[in-house]
Amino acid sequence: MTTQRATEMAISASPGGEHVQPTGAVAGYRPERTLRLSVELRRQFKRRRTIGVFALMVALPLILIAALQLGASEEAAENNRINLVDVATSSGLNFTLFVLFATTGFFLVVVYALCFGDTVASEAQWGSLRYALATPVPRMRLLRQKFYAALVQSVGALLVLATVAVVAGGIAFGFEDIQTPVGVTLDQGEGMLRLAGMLGYLAVHLLVVGSLAFWFSTITDAPLAAVGGAVFTMFVFAILDQVEQLGAIRDWFPTAEEFAWTDLLQTPVDSGDMFRGIIQSLVYAAIFTALAFRHFARRDVTS
Repeated sequence: MTTQRATEMAISASPGGEHVQPTGAVAGYRPERTLRLSVELRRQFKRRRTIGVFALMVALPLILIAALQLGASEEAAENNRINLVDVATSSGLNFTLFVLFATTGFFLVVVYALCFGDTVASEAQWGSLRYALATPVPRMRLLRQKFYAALVQSVGALLVLATVAVVAGGIAFGFEDIQTPVGVTLDQGEGMLRLAGMLGYLAVHLLVVGSLAFWFSTITDAPLAAVGGAVFTMFVFAILDQVEQLGAIRDWFPTAEEFAWTDLLQTPVDSGDMFRGIIQSLVYAAIFTALAFRHFARRDVTS
């Protein structure tokens, strides 16, 4: 019996008359139905790592409130110079700005690196990555869904941090207007709009470390290596950014405009650095993400 004849008999033997599609896939198989985003999000949000990250996002503003209240002293109260801590205790919105400023350079970098860097490498470490591909889930779809899930987690963590800071800071310090370090006052409505712009900028800027960790995650089977490699790389750039002898080269570092969101505290707003930071971050993120997809498409997945 020829192979063609055997295939025709197998197809005709099914109730519907079709076991195999022309592409070779079994009847009813749809690539777009595999590994839905809702399924991947449920898997990721049930992990202890994710629960721990969100717990830290809730706890950190509370810890900072306790530190600010317990650390107050007569010497600090008598200091007429406006500094970041003094402004932080003037209102809940000011406290939120202080939290963002305190976490931008390290804490949020680690959170984004963890959310993106752990997503693929952890599957490889557990030995479940090859089984997901054998389901079968198309490679590019699997990687895309994991990228989306990591993006939702990281942005969600940032929003939780800001929300808890606004609410807890408002309860502790009052729901007053924003007092900028230079003495400019912004009412609550405008302050909330500017805070939304700051969070949007940070969400885009931190995609650089997230996409870098995501690329590393497709290269290694060790989540710690992917996360640590991305964080270490960003810290190296942050250190080099302090070397003034490098001149204009520093403007092209991925960390060059990490605090450009503070320009939204100015009146009128100078958005030049923010615009440059957004474009530069998107370019870096696109390059690192493309490298991740390129490497994963060619990777021999054995774990």
